Amino acid sequence: MDKFLLDNIDASSIPQHVAIIMDGNGRWAKKQGLERTFGHKHAAKSVRSAIEACGDLNIPYLTLFAFSSENWKRPAVEVSFLMSLLSQSIQSELAELHSKNIKIKLIGDFEALPKKVWKELQHAIEVTKDNTKATLTLALSYGSKNEILHAVKSIANEAKAGTLNPSDITESLFENHLYTKGLPNVDLMIRTSGEYRISNFLLWQIAYAELYFTDVLWPDFTKEDFFDAVRDYVQRERRYGKTGEQMKTE
Repeated sequence: MDKFLLDNIDASSIPQHVAIIMDGNGRWAKKQGLERTFGHKHAAKSVRSAIEACGDLNIPYLTLFAFSSENWKRPAVEVSFLMSLLSQSIQSELAELHSKNIKIKLIGDFEALPKKVWKELQHAIEVTKDNTKATLTLALSYGSKNEILHAVKSIANEAKAGTLNPSDITESLFENHLYTKGLPNVDLMIRTSGEYRISNFLLWQIAYAELYFTDVLWPDFTKEDFFDAVRDYVQRERRYGKTGEQMKTE
């Protein structure tokens, strides 16, 4: 971590898990007089910047909302482009991520993904499965309501089969049935482009997250913008339902 960061960010208060809703690609392209697809393509550098920023700050978990379950409703040409771009990105970035000791994890409903993309994703997961420095989670074909329903159905089936007593259902057990099993809950959720919505993203996992909204469109999002979000985060008091006085004494 360089001197600038040390002077401005309290390392002991750094979030452990940052999630980002990467919004504004289409609007960025329109501002340039270009097709929406150019915004998606240009956004790859912002993903790299976020990963590098996490490395600089030793943030071990980064989750990116790459493609929602609702995004399948977009024009077929745009969806096809996004799938092709995803495939290219996996191939071009895998070696770099692996060299940085970063594990790749996926969350979502993958049945609708093209077979070629799914195969490449599985390869990336296999190559990086033993990496330990950080975990990069990609939310693909993801919707939080679907995730919660999936968990409820899984638990209900176990109860019906007699392998689970309903009285044993706890928050911890429920979390173990979510796509994000094994990941800590989110500390900081960032959304770009000036929109103030959660958009069906990690509804359970952000229950006590700090929310940070910025007007910066995702393709323009830099490491400095990421650091600004973390600076804002470390200045907040996270009380988890308690009073400020209680948190100070604890």
